[in-house]
Amino acid sequence: MSSSVLGSVTIGYEPVWDQWRKRIGVRLWLDPESSSAVDANHLILALQELWPASREVCLLHAQAPGLLADLLEHCNASNIWLEIPQAWLGNALLAGRVRKAQQRGVKLVWAGEPGERPAEASAGWFHSAMLSLTAQDALGALRAALRKSHDGGSHGSRHTDSPVLSGQLYESLASQALVEHALDQQHVRGVAGWPTEEMLYAYRYRQIQPARQALLDLVHAIDADESLEALEHTMGNEPLLCYRFLRYANSASLSLRSEVTSLRQGLMTLGYSRLRAWLMEQLPHASADTNLDPIRHTMVLRARIMERLADAGVEDDLRREVFLCGVFSQVDLLLGENLGAALHRLPLPGRVSSAVVGHTGPYAPWLEVASALEGHNTKVIRDVCRAHQIASDEVNRALLRSLAQQ
Repeated sequence: MSSSVLGSVTIGYEPVWDQWRKRIGVRLWLDPESSSAVDANHLILALQELWPASREVCLLHAQAPGLLADLLEHCNASNIWLEIPQAWLGNALLAGRVRKAQQRGVKLVWAGEPGERPAEASAGWFHSAMLSLTAQDALGALRAALRKSHDGGSHGSRHTDSPVLSGQLYESLASQALVEHALDQQHVRGVAGWPTEEMLYAYRYRQIQPARQALLDLVHAIDADESLEALEHTMGNEPLLCYRFLRYANSASLSLRSEVTSLRQGLMTLGYSRLRAWLMEQLPHASADTNLDPIRHTMVLRARIMERLADAGVEDDLRREVFLCGVFSQVDLLLGENLGAALHRLPLPGRVSSAVVGHTGPYAPWLEVASALEGHNTKVIRDVCRAHQIASDEVNRALLRSLAQQ
């Protein structure tokens, strides 16, 4: 039943980040297939089965009033929250279900247009609100952030000076300054999405380095004599470190007899001692900028989804190729250079380069599908899946299992 119900919806996703730039939940856009009704009860069971996110919030944004009404009727999981658009509250039947769901303890999140707030009469129904800023609000928030910076973050500066409300969720924050103001100064509950281009703009004149925490995690894993599989997985969580490691493993200084084309091959060839020494050399230059963590996370999540989409019969070596295809598909953002030139420096299999640079070859469909999932445009997701003849239930299972793994 879990498998069949996942074939009746198209799902897009957007991570939600907290003050420490960690993922505290994921917003899922649910778009019913026009050809069939959705069994909301079994949909919720499928979500819980494939992604038992006990420590994360699964925020469901139904894109059809009928599906939302059914979800309100059947939802009883504490970690599944339902997003309620203000525009649909004019429907008396739906509003009645909202009230009944709230009385049963279902966590509801109000959502409206930029600058809107929940009406006083219905504000008590909602556990939180997904807010967004108008252009004027954004300007006011930036001014408030500047004032708080001048005050040195003293306790005397008032939160009420800002249009950003503490304890709420925010979406579509378009700049680093707004995100930092919301998370660090106003202490909002979380931020949906991440202004990747704006965050990377700060590095236009300097080189991004691998994350310090990722390096430390690998050193600790080596010291604990963890398995090769564990080291490979840990290194895979830092795209830039993967790239640097493969360049190092193929450098003239090592004079290896054969080219290293995968993380696992490189780890086996170098051994733990040499790997640890190389990691220690990277540590003094490592980055502690947590604003880059969501960017790295979403890059790796794309790669994990591609791994899941790979056919179950694919050999492990080919699955590792698929992962590298996904994790390097945006590495140019971290390197600050042309993607084709960056990949040309690595002895990657032609299938990887063809998919990433030329959008062709056997891995290209998985890359296109995994990329399409990163947002709310479910029509594009559906069209891409149909174009590559990949079933919705297969895609949705890959997404949910990857969320559980990452």
